[in-house]
Amino acid sequence: MPLTARVCTRDGWAVSHAVVTLTDGAGAQVLRAGADPEGAVRDATELAPGAYTVVVTAVGYAPAAASAVVTASGRAEVGTVTLARQGGAELPPPGPWTVDPAHSSVAAVAQHLGISSVRGRFTEFAATVRVAPDDVTESRVEAVIRAASIDTGNGMRDTHLRSADFLDAGRHPEITYRSTGLTEAGPGRWTVHGELSLRGVVRPVGLDLAYLGTGADPWGGTRAAFRATAELRREDFAMNYNQVVRAGVAAIGTTLKVELDIQAVRGESLPAV
Repeated sequence: MPLTARVCTRDGWAVSHAVVTLTDGAGAQVLRAGADPEGAVRDATELAPGAYTVVVTAVGYAPAAASAVVTASGRAEVGTVTLARQGGAELPPPGPWTVDPAHSSVAAVAQHLGISSVRGRFTEFAATVRVAPDDVTESRVEAVIRAASIDTGNGMRDTHLRSADFLDAGRHPEITYRSTGLTEAGPGRWTVHGELSLRGVVRPVGLDLAYLGTGADPWGGTRAAFRATAELRREDFAMNYNQVVRAGVAAIGTTLKVELDIQAVRGESLPAV
């Protein structure tokens, strides 16, 4: 095979829609070939010995150039060409990802008495992520949280949080989030734009998202890790309950800090383990 190459991302994932163009010393195009699903490029076009320029392009990625020398045998082994996401930021490979609740955390932190914090977490939730193949900013996430699954480690407090004073879980059992867009905020960092439905009230909420990388798991799957944070004002969702204690100090802060630590598995569903 006269020309061979492999095109991948910085994480080692195949770029299956990459195109390799070969030009000779005079700048004339002598070969143009596409990558296969594994990111491999193989082309049988006969090439004259000499020096060539290899240009690799793919929608959503910055182009890359390399040099290649065709030997007397007519072979050119370009090797591995690494493409960076347009703008330098990365996300996992395109396609569907399913959040693994057993290895993820959805938490909220509220200020208590103006001097400390109380942390709670939701134990029942499900979410999916779909990374767009071409324009990464069109990637989407959807999540559903069971409001009654709030757990702060105190039964009396949890019962109060499920009541109409706060989550109103009886009338609004689900908290939902649906993204509407994604913008780059720096290398490996993104702002997720979306709408949060809580207590039947829908408000725009942005998530500050960090992509932490991908890796193999013990069950033959591939996992991606993310961390995201957001700040909510309780009054935006009609959670106005409060008590004033000691010289006007509010018992509960007016804002909530949301902290998400997420593992997602590549595919439409979680594997059996």
